Amino acid sequence: MSVITGSNLSRRFGPLDVFQGVNIRVEKGDRIGLVGPNGEGKTTLLRILAGLDAPTDGVVTRMRGMTIGYLPQDPPPAGDRTLWDDVSAQFAGLMRRADELRRLEEQMADPLAYEQALAEYGPLQAAFEAAGGYDWELRVRQVLTGLGFPPAEHHLPLAYLSGGQRTRGLLARLLLQEPDLLLMDEPTNHLDLQATEWLESVLLQWRGSMVVVSHDRYFLDRVANRIWELANQRLDAYRGNYSHFSLQRTMRRERQLEEWKRQQQYIAKEQEYIRRNIAGQNTRQAQGRRTRLERMAAEDGLVERPEERQAIRLNLDARLRSGNLVMRTRDLVVGYRSSNGNQPRREDVSGGYEYVARHSGPTPDDNVLFRSEDIELLRGQRVALIGPNGAGKSTFLKTVLGQLQPLGGRLRIGASVHIGYLAQAHDMLVPEKTILDTILDASPRMEIGQARSFLGRFLFSGDDAYKTIEVLSGGQRSRVALALLTLQGANFLLLDEPTNHLDIDSQEVLEDMLKAFGGTVLLVTHDRYLVDAVATQVWALDAQRGEMRAYEGNYSAYLAAKAAEEETASESQVDDSALSDARLHRERSREERRQRKVVEQRQAEADRLEELIHSMERRLETLGEQIAAASQAQELERVRALGVEYQAVADRLHQLMEEWTEFAL
Repeated sequence: MSVITGSNLSRRFGPLDVFQGVNIRVEKGDRIGLVGPNGEGKTTLLRILAGLDAPTDGVVTRMRGMTIGYLPQDPPPAGDRTLWDDVSAQFAGLMRRADELRRLEEQMADPLAYEQALAEYGPLQAAFEAAGGYDWELRVRQVLTGLGFPPAEHHLPLAYLSGGQRTRGLLARLLLQEPDLLLMDEPTNHLDLQATEWLESVLLQWRGSMVVVSHDRYFLDRVANRIWELANQRLDAYRGNYSHFSLQRTMRRERQLEEWKRQQQYIAKEQEYIRRNIAGQNTRQAQGRRTRLERMAAEDGLVERPEERQAIRLNLDARLRSGNLVMRTRDLVVGYRSSNGNQPRREDVSGGYEYVARHSGPTPDDNVLFRSEDIELLRGQRVALIGPNGAGKSTFLKTVLGQLQPLGGRLRIGASVHIGYLAQAHDMLVPEKTILDTILDASPRMEIGQARSFLGRFLFSGDDAYKTIEVLSGGQRSRVALALLTLQGANFLLLDEPTNHLDIDSQEVLEDMLKAFGGTVLLVTHDRYLVDAVATQVWALDAQRGEMRAYEGNYSAYLAAKAAEEETASESQVDDSALSDARLHRERSREERRQRKVVEQRQAEADRLEELIHSMERRLETLGEQIAAASQAQELERVRALGVEYQAVADRLHQLMEEWTEFAL
């Protein structure tokens, strides 16, 4: 059953066509991820579905009586209510019933009014309970806590909250309203990892439908069961989550490109025949072929060439090879010194230098964020630093950079290490400068023509180079910051949320660049998809325990290790007898082997299915060529037989892709 449909939707702003001819349908239970490059109209389409904007052309039809909830990217106005009152507003009817029940309870204390009050109280109390009247406050607390609001913030006025906090508050209100259709524009932008995972668990149980714009590929893998891609003024729909969509899109484009090439060869051959024979003995045949080509063009029988995807072109090269040891910590305590400044004490040592705490340890007045286990970072490793907001991730990067002193212990930087830093807030950018001047200042020897060509790799063309930093969007600033990073020639990259504001195509380019980079990477990010793809280690910050621990492998390996730890801890609670150190080590090793075996088995099955998929794709390509040849030869029976086989192979390919998705995720 469709909750909303859009027919032939177009949107123009003056002479600019944002998109045109878009047809969409949202069924009950659909969880749709809306993806595409920045500036292609995703937010515009979402606002049209919400009824906040009207399409230039086309019609939107909504199910009668349906409710729609819309979460914008921009924070809502502060208003004059508290966070609790704002989120609880939809329970106003239950609050009035609760007041009425209390009034009746008071009347029942009067013997003269007892019977009448009791008669009214029973049905009202039953309806109140059925509507969730006794647990709505618990639900509000659960949602606020799940979205990262500690109890101390529940009753703060909205005017005291940041824009990101107000956006999270609006999301809490929408989740509690449970609309028939939930429309969300980048809901994870202001959530840390823990809150994002909580939101995923809620949306997986969502009883309504939803359309969500997101650049978080891991989130889309977990939540979406359909993907819409809005690009080049058109919308294409795919079934499955993001990984499934990515595979289907690649296959679809490759197939379309092959069909286009075959048709172009056929057209060129026909045109050559027409050119040679239009004035000769075979003029009638040439005229007939020309008529068929004209009819093909008139009836939209021409295959479109797939559009080239625009994405930044990153190439990071380290000018100097670092020593094998890049960084080492010993008894490190990270935080902010309460007095005497935060300037670190640097000591030169053989093969590098160290930042050393000025005192033997933190004082009672110091703001300690966490203590790190002793870790070593070696050349070529790629580390993802993860943890909740406020746990100290950016503070740790500042400690590595020497901007803050350790509160305890020491942090060593190895020999020939050249650090390149990408700040989350892009505070290295001067708002009043143009993009071109920013690049020329960073590389004075670069000619203007070279600089403009260089900026073209980051999708700044023409007059874009003369825009000032202050007028750029978040995504454009991210691209400028990445451009500066490529000019540094660093061999140790410190990246603080590098995928913020980047569209998915640019995220994938960054991912490929990091995997190919010959140096060392320390990456702070909430992007689990990126961590899964590039990390060789995960350093996890536990805010409650105030500690940082290192785990080998990517995000999936980290989750497996955490699950093993929790299982061991659970077993320890059941069995009060403490395991010896040797036995505990054996248990952990056994669990790690079991997890590795499961991963290896799943990977082997995924590889087997992938090989079958490639085989089916090659068979489809061969059948397509045979059908084209038989069609040109007018062998109708063979065309029909090959068509039946083509459909059977295509069905089998679809089945294999579904199976592959289960094992590849």
